Amino acid sequence: MAGASQVLQLTDPLPLDGGGELHGAEIAFETYGTLNDDRSNAILLCHALTGDQYVASPHPVTGKPGWWERMVGPGKPIDTDRYFVVCANVVGSCMGSTGPASEAPDGKPYAMRFPVITIRDMVRGLVALLDGLGIEKLHAVVGGSMGGMQALSLAANWPDRAERVLVIASTSRHSAQNIAFHELGRQAVMADPNWHQGDYYAQESQPDSGLAVARMAAHITYLSEEALTGKFGRNLQDRDTKSFGFDADFQVESYLRYQGSGFTRRFDANSYLYITRAMDYFDLAEEHGGKLANAFAGTEARFCLVSFDSDWLYPTAESRHVVHALNAAGAAVSFVELSAPHGHDSFLLDVPALDRVVKGFIE
Repeated sequence: MAGASQVLQLTDPLPLDGGGELHGAEIAFETYGTLNDDRSNAILLCHALTGDQYVASPHPVTGKPGWWERMVGPGKPIDTDRYFVVCANVVGSCMGSTGPASEAPDGKPYAMRFPVITIRDMVRGLVALLDGLGIEKLHAVVGGSMGGMQALSLAANWPDRAERVLVIASTSRHSAQNIAFHELGRQAVMADPNWHQGDYYAQESQPDSGLAVARMAAHITYLSEEALTGKFGRNLQDRDTKSFGFDADFQVESYLRYQGSGFTRRFDANSYLYITRAMDYFDLAEEHGGKLANAFAGTEARFCLVSFDSDWLYPTAESRHVVHALNAAGAAVSFVELSAPHGHDSFLLDVPALDRVVKGFIE
């Protein structure tokens, strides 16, 4: 997989929740804007499951615009004329940071020898990156979906590192339904005959079919029924009548197949296994004695949580749960549920109300 324009090699071992350490870990990252003299204008952006560090620059594999280019840049809600924006590829991923496809000490890819990681482990890597950049305190940490989990983890475990915490379309723990969808995807990957127990890097074929199915299943959870119906309905794809076969008769079928096949060109199947497992293990209350409010005790950061009314993957109730815990901890918190038809992916799409919330909160 492609690397990043900037890579920091950690000098110290990265301790892991599962036990042991990751030695010689590398964190791939991108920056936008200029760090001011007192290093007080830094914003850390945390990416979602299949995201990466290319938040506002073209993706080196696909050539597509950055995943939040509409939000980050000169004069945009996260204004790079004012702020120094840092976005890093999480440990366990496949865009330059150390993950299953990386070379292990024996010179071969880690594959399934890579240690199982957690969201907190990912954030340990991000904190090490901030240390390497000489940034003691962030103006803000911002994340949507899995990025929101990282933002919450940073606020809970490193409470002095961010003044503002913006969490969008996220949760403090995965539900049984969330875990179930991820397990479906993992089983699709592992059932692919080209998976080879994860040791496929030297093989001629990769587990692309299994990974494509995993992506298709996950992508359904990112959209709302309204969005799918509005975009596709029961419209047929490039034909006037049903084929009475198993080609992609419907437009929605063709769309999902396109999403699946495109995903395999930019993402590593083993990384998908590891990152979904990290998300499933995430439970901020469990990390802090079983009570979510304990995670934020004594925090001086300001929080803002945003949910979307059409998001059934991380519905508004999940955000309210975090807000109630923050209230119980005496934290300064604001909350808004935005109306958008796109489902969970609303945080990535054109929702002007979100632009106003982001701009207003980080200023």
